[in-house]
Amino acid sequence: QVQLVESGGGLVQAGSSLKLSCTASGRTFSIYRTGWFRQAPGKERESVATITWSGGGTYYAESVKGRFTISRDNAKNTVYLEMNALKPEDTAVYYCVADSTVWGEWRYWGQGTQVTVSS
Repeated sequence: QVQLVESGGGLVQAGSSLKLSCTASGRTFSIYRTGWFRQAPGKERESVATITWSGGGTYYAESVKGRFTISRDNAKNTVYLEMNALKPEDTAVYYCVADSTVWGEWRYWGQGTQVTVSS
């Protein structure tokens, strides 16, 4: 099992920056890929950014390209999501995810952290 704990959410104004952190514990050696999803009220959950645990490959949703950066620190078992130029439409609960497989559904989810961007 892998446990994921997010932190760093909050209330910010449009145009501001915020950095989310997610620390993994448990069988972290089994993680192949990790990333961030988000879900806004009344909307479907969407993938925001993903990265392989080795750091070799990244993915970004079109809506966040050029504004968000995903990174990880293997020594700290932590993955980060640096969010710049935030927009009100970025308001959502952000979830950290991880899995031991190359692709497919994500097995491990964090509890989520709220990000609210005011206009």
